[in-house]
Amino acid sequence: MIVEQPNLSYIKQLAGDDKAFEDKFIIILKDEFPGEKEEYYNTLKEERFQDTALIVHKLKHKLNILGLEQGYGIAVEYEEELKEGNTHNSAAFESILKTIETYLKTI
Repeated sequence: MIVEQPNLSYIKQLAGDDKAFEDKFIIILKDEFPGEKEEYYNTLKEERFQDTALIVHKLKHKLNILGLEQGYGIAVEYEEELKEGNTHNSAAFESILKTIETYLKTI
């Protein structure tokens, strides 16, 4: 399996030539992601699966923004699983979170 790598293509496309807009967008991602990731792990640990599903819903949009199409698909499945109290895709989703966390440190 090829591991997807996050990228800024979507953000650059959205921003066009507006570097300030691009920078603001990246700052928002960097600001929001750590807190959402922490909230994800906390609700999962507490087995509050409905709350976890809501956080996955928020995070999946960031996957899309960062060009992670396969990751987005996994997040969609995982969100639905969580609503049923199932955590089958947690390892795959958490691997994606680690990839994003590492990437955000490089931009």
